[in-house]
Amino acid sequence: MPAAFPDFRLGNVLATSFTGTLSERHGNAVERIPVPHRLVDWLTVSGLAVDSCTAAQLDLARELREAIHAAATAGAIQDALPASAVQVINDRSAQGRAAAILTPDGERRWRLGPASPVEDALGVIAADAIGVIAGERDGKLALCASPTCRAAFFDTSRSRTRRWCDMNTCGNRQKKARFNAGRRRGPGPAE
Repeated sequence: MPAAFPDFRLGNVLATSFTGTLSERHGNAVERIPVPHRLVDWLTVSGLAVDSCTAAQLDLARELREAIHAAATAGAIQDALPASAVQVINDRSAQGRAAAILTPDGERRWRLGPASPVEDALGVIAADAIGVIAGERDGKLALCASPTCRAAFFDTSRSRTRRWCDMNTCGNRQKKARFNAGRRRGPGPAE
């Protein structure tokens, strides 16, 4: 029986959702694309369907993921962007040859080339990261308040004060920890 893979943590922003394929970076890291076919799965659910992926393409994807994470983290704390991360993002963006197409329903989709669909998909992700990190979208980069996660995410909430990359995971985990800590302390001494 094959081992089950961890679920994807999908967000509304392609680039930061992609960085979420490695979570709990400061705890027990969870790799959500450990093998090439899991990258194929992630790309498919993200609207960038490809038929296959090689180990070398998975390595390119992980390199891009880490570059986006490093640059987005720097952007969130308003630090200088790491030159090596910027270079990787720019290279992946320039090497992609995907075309935006309009569906009859008025939605944008991506047409990936037949020669290098994984590289084209990575180019779309890199281009999205450039837009987010450059401040071209309405929202702000932030870091998850969970000390074990610290994922970069794009906050589009009205107040731009979101604390968690995902309320269903990190947010609930932190709320549960606070609740349990309060229960362990118990009621104060009676007066």
